[in-house]
Amino acid sequence: MGEPTAEKDFYWKLFKSTFIISAFTIGGGFVIIPLLKAKFVDEYKWMDDKEALNLVAIAQSAPGAIAVNGAIVVGYKLAGIAGALAAIIGTIIPPFVILSVIFYFYAAFSSNYIVKTVLDGMQAGVGAVIASVVYDMGSGIVAGKQKSSLAIMAAAFLAVCIFNVNVVYVVIFCIALGVVRTLIQKRKEKKR
Repeated sequence: MGEPTAEKDFYWKLFKSTFIISAFTIGGGFVIIPLLKAKFVDEYKWMDDKEALNLVAIAQSAPGAIAVNGAIVVGYKLAGIAGALAAIIGTIIPPFVILSVIFYFYAAFSSNYIVKTVLDGMQAGVGAVIASVVYDMGSGIVAGKQKSSLAIMAAAFLAVCIFNVNVVYVVIFCIALGVVRTLIQKRKEKKR
């Protein structure tokens, strides 16, 4: 992987990519994840799958909208503060414009049967995209065959879906567990 910031018009490319992804992402933050991966990992090859997965984990665990958090961490990883700003601006302009239009025409939209039907249909598509994200992220862990990661993934699923544990507590626990695992791994490397 070459240094992406060495490319001509890098910041424009980053802005344009995040703008287009944000403009055509319907269904919330989790839908943006496979699009970011497809653009920055698969198409541009500015990062690899593991880096993207780590950045997604950071974006999900940070407070705020996942789309904006994703843009911040991807932009910052690729080009520091300037990259983060280009990605943030590209990400926030489309929803800002769309929400402004919807606010202005809300009375007409809220009672329109066609609009309601289209939005209902989009919900099914969003469910499929979220299932795809879960599969892509989970298959990477399963393919790595790390038993501890598999156990953590299963325990988090059970805690949230079966025992109704608040997701915030699961995220905080997983962050703490990740810090402990990293510290233990660094100690083992120092002893070698």
